[in-house]
Amino acid sequence: MTVIPDTLRLNVRMLGELLGDTLLENHGPELFRKVEEIRRLGKQVNKANDTDAQPLIKAMSALEDKDILPIARAFNQFLNLANIAEQQYFSSAESNKRDVLEETLAQITDQHGKAEVAKVLNELNIELVLTAHPTEITRRTLIRKYENVSNALRDLSRTDLFRYEIDQIKGQLRSTIDEVWYTDEVRDERPSAVDEAKWGFAVIENSLWSAVPDFLRELDAAARRTTGQGIGKDICPFHFYSWMGGDRDGNPNVTHAVTREVILMGRWMAADLYLRDVNQLAASLSMDVADEDFRASYGKGSKTPYRVCMHQIRDRLMATLRWTEARLNDDGVNKEIPILSKAELLEPLTACYDALTKIGLHRVADGDLLDTIRRVHCFGINLVPLDVRQDSERHVKALNEIVAYVGLGDYQAWDEDQRQAFLYAQLDNKRPLVPRNWQPSADTLEVLNTCTVIANEPEETLSHYIISMAQQPSDVLAVALLLRESGVSWNVPIVPLFETLADLDRAPRVMEQLWSNLWYTQYSGAKQTVMIGYSDSAKDAGKITATWAQYKAQETLVELSNKRNISMMLFHGRGGTVGRGGGPVEKAMASQPPGSVPGKIRVTEQGEMIRYKFGLPRVAIRSLGIYVAATVRATLEPNPAPKQAWRDLIEQMSGQSLQHYRQVVREDPRFVPYFRSLTPEQELGKLALGSRPAKRKAGGGIESLRAIPWVFAWMQVRLNLPAWLGAPQALQFAQEQEPDTLAEMIRDWPFFTAYLDLLEMVVGKADGSIAAYYEQQLVAPEYQSLGIALRADLKRCELLLNQLKGQTRLLESDPLLAQSIHVRNPYTDPLNYLQAELLKRERKAGLIDPVLEQALKVTMAGISAGMRNTG
Repeated sequence: MTVIPDTLRLNVRMLGELLGDTLLENHGPELFRKVEEIRRLGKQVNKANDTDAQPLIKAMSALEDKDILPIARAFNQFLNLANIAEQQYFSSAESNKRDVLEETLAQITDQHGKAEVAKVLNELNIELVLTAHPTEITRRTLIRKYENVSNALRDLSRTDLFRYEIDQIKGQLRSTIDEVWYTDEVRDERPSAVDEAKWGFAVIENSLWSAVPDFLRELDAAARRTTGQGIGKDICPFHFYSWMGGDRDGNPNVTHAVTREVILMGRWMAADLYLRDVNQLAASLSMDVADEDFRASYGKGSKTPYRVCMHQIRDRLMATLRWTEARLNDDGVNKEIPILSKAELLEPLTACYDALTKIGLHRVADGDLLDTIRRVHCFGINLVPLDVRQDSERHVKALNEIVAYVGLGDYQAWDEDQRQAFLYAQLDNKRPLVPRNWQPSADTLEVLNTCTVIANEPEETLSHYIISMAQQPSDVLAVALLLRESGVSWNVPIVPLFETLADLDRAPRVMEQLWSNLWYTQYSGAKQTVMIGYSDSAKDAGKITATWAQYKAQETLVELSNKRNISMMLFHGRGGTVGRGGGPVEKAMASQPPGSVPGKIRVTEQGEMIRYKFGLPRVAIRSLGIYVAATVRATLEPNPAPKQAWRDLIEQMSGQSLQHYRQVVREDPRFVPYFRSLTPEQELGKLALGSRPAKRKAGGGIESLRAIPWVFAWMQVRLNLPAWLGAPQALQFAQEQEPDTLAEMIRDWPFFTAYLDLLEMVVGKADGSIAAYYEQQLVAPEYQSLGIALRADLKRCELLLNQLKGQTRLLESDPLLAQSIHVRNPYTDPLNYLQAELLKRERKAGLIDPVLEQALKVTMAGISAGMRNTG
């Protein structure tokens, strides 16, 4: 029985038929028949798990070279169109019959009272950090065309259309699919860091610029209905930040010049967007009634004082545009003074608002003017204040060079106590450490130049300085000293990022040492953001061990910060996949330790997840509502701390998982050659996914491979190993040793339940038989025994999950997801078999025809679309 809604099913069918028409018209009936036959065989394979895939494999192997690329493109584009239809449907009114936001507020208000909920809503601080998008595989030009497809589906859902209007929309839809077909799916060139920043700005311009004020109206209305109080005009529970152009960790393409350019671009883009708002306001605020104070301050004797006020703002914005353009073009002639803070915009806008409400024009004030005020509060003067991120090792090397030059010793050779003593002494010393006119090495100069950019840009354009691979208090203090030496006059929030298992374990000790020092608490103002790494910890230790280590670190940090009276915000460095901390927001929030979401939280949004959550205004409004609902609930109704028996058992489970994970990944000599021959890890570079290299260090091994290509590679072959390796050992241990405690954890501990649900989803998307085909085609016989063991482990994980959940098949409790995966598989499977064949050809010949290489890249894109995530 189908559980996919009729509207969604019909839209997918319509898009598939339109794509088929395009294929038939442009490539003829012979190719069309081949595509349909492969699709039929794919469906046949997926009717039952034990169906023989040989007819499908044989059909794929028999393809002529000339047909491979268009067939790969056909299956890739169908999967993309199916995703669009699904995204559009689940953001529609038909799907969202429940208002999750208002429902949550009503429930919590009943429990905690109107005043308490209203207080939390007005103090809420959710910081979403848009990170560079090396997992966004789709080209920007295609994203825009996909948006047109989504808009057409939305328009077709209207019930008031005339026949000619329906025909017109379908005609535009047909034309758009033609455009999609004749546009290359994959980039020829790797995007620059500036290109990535432009992509982030485009998401704001095309979606969030309208979605944020629209959502705040919805939140205000829901708050009034449930608590009796709206949210103030100066309240914005969301703030957006960016790593695009600031994240230089292992990315030599992000330089101080790039950071400066991206900040200036953000200032230009913000001024341009505000200018559009202000011009519209100048046209609509034509009223001549105003109190004398406003008229005297802003009206300049005009009959239309509000319009004059808008013109004054317009002039400042235009001056900012001209000044920014001059800076971007390195033209130092322009001497105009740009807008340096959002207060310069808010003061006249708020005065205008207050003047209108004072004379009773509340509806006018609460219209477009209020939207603009709220945009200023949310987006500031450069849309997304930039985080700067750098690896701790770069700071150590820079300081070592400085210290050696001035003859004070060997910084790198000092132990942690010596380093801290030196750094605190220098931070208290008014004499500069770095000599003038000194010529350091290129790497040290780049670190110092980055700090100089921070010193020279307005404080509001920047946010945090994040230290990757932070291990000791000296890593934080080193950044504070380098910033001071570069002329930074404000106390930049410095954020240690604890990533590996060892780093997570030592995080509380590191922060305790910093918080116990008077100089540091004064510098930080008793406020601290601590970043928890999900990607590298899971790659280092396996998913369940990393997840538990993250939980324990957060628990202890919350306890310590409360003891020290530190206002702490936890920053969650999540990726899109389960292996990198991804998953539904509601489950992620509900599974946090008690007290770790005190009305504030910071989270990365990365890659294709930015598009999935915020790429369209309607989708963005829904995503923002889910974030608010989940954060309010986690703040006012945190789940209790786990029982000691649960803690003891999961600690033992973690140990079992870690032991097996590292036995396979670090100790088995077959693993590295197996991974590199089975997966397209080495070929991923062809995709030009992002501006940064796949590895932190050129020539490094698995340990230096970034978490994104690590996850991406396993996902391509459908083994999804990073998310489940070690889980069967942990679950079986618990089932054998403490079955009653395990059952209690599954029933009563949201943290553990969320872990199991995400594990089930990943295992449900995996396909051991397809991984076995890759192995047969690509892996040398001496390594295949490892693959046999891994697939047996995957099967064991599936059986254990079904036993623990009391079900006969995976995803029994989520039939919509199960059917969604089942519907995609007939289109994803052929791409897998085709990819394995193309990898075999390329590796055997060393080089394949450019058309076939393009087909290989298309299979990577298509499998990503079919799996609904890339990294």
